[in-house]
Amino acid sequence: MKLSLFLSLSVLLAVNPVHAADKPVLTVYTYDSFVAEWGSGPKLEAAFEKNCHCDLKFVAVEDGVSILNRLKIEADKTKADLILGIDDGLMEEARATQLIAEHGQAVDKLSSHLQWEDKSFLPYDYGYFAFIYDRNKLAKPASSLKELVESDAKIIYQDPRTSTPGQGLMLWVKSVYGDQAAEAWQQLAKHTVTVTKGWWEAYSMFLEGGADYVLSYNTSPAYHVISDKKDQYQAAVFSEGHVAQIELAALLKTSTQPELGKQFLSFLISPEAQALIPVTNWMLPVIEGVELPPIFSQLIQPQRIGFTPNEIAEKRADWIKEWRSAAAK
Repeated sequence: MKLSLFLSLSVLLAVNPVHAADKPVLTVYTYDSFVAEWGSGPKLEAAFEKNCHCDLKFVAVEDGVSILNRLKIEADKTKADLILGIDDGLMEEARATQLIAEHGQAVDKLSSHLQWEDKSFLPYDYGYFAFIYDRNKLAKPASSLKELVESDAKIIYQDPRTSTPGQGLMLWVKSVYGDQAAEAWQQLAKHTVTVTKGWWEAYSMFLEGGADYVLSYNTSPAYHVISDKKDQYQAAVFSEGHVAQIELAALLKTSTQPELGKQFLSFLISPEAQALIPVTNWMLPVIEGVELPPIFSQLIQPQRIGFTPNEIAEKRADWIKEWRSAAAK
């Protein structure tokens, strides 16, 4: 009887094998630091897969701008079901691809200060661009962007063509300097150590002692306190204000798993995911009531300046040309 049962089961498994490939696959284009061992990706993947009965597959490129560039190149042939990691400065260009579907989520769950109403792009975290320095090496940091630009301090920042922080600095310079932005870029170039393709390369060089400042986020000090038990890395607060970044996820119209995609978007703004993201992606949560480590209450809370998504979409190409021309001189 046992042998007969075993043979019957063997035949059944041979005809209907159970493979991981039988699970629906949800493919998400994101950026490389998100899927790093210490990033949000692995933990979110494990948590989501507990209940989705699916295979969540992250495909990483260098940065948010690279996600948009890849989406433009692949167009309706893209393998992605969702994109995760473009920001509000890129959302109108992404919308112009006509590949973005409605997210189907209730935005009233989001923090009221975000004032978010868009039906296609869903915020999952936010922060402010800031220059990070080591207070053990730099006793008196710059107190304004103009002071930094006019100094001789060595800085590292990211390319605005490939990196959302780099684009953030471009918006920052344009906000503060306006028609004199080209002159500011030329002055900054005199003491710029290098311009990297993405955030992680720049930040790694800074930690190795390659510069006095690196362009990052107001939340970066929280990482060092919690993960490294170090408190010397600080964000300089600038009197002119700081450009904010709202990071976004979006479902694609070409997705073969639209309902699963919406399920993942709902998970992204759930209390479980929102508690994970600040201490793995080192940004701020987009819903209220998330309990954060004490260091988050000590972060700089700058005034917000910048441009609307529509203004950025209209002027971004011209501002990049201005940066390329001026920074190369």
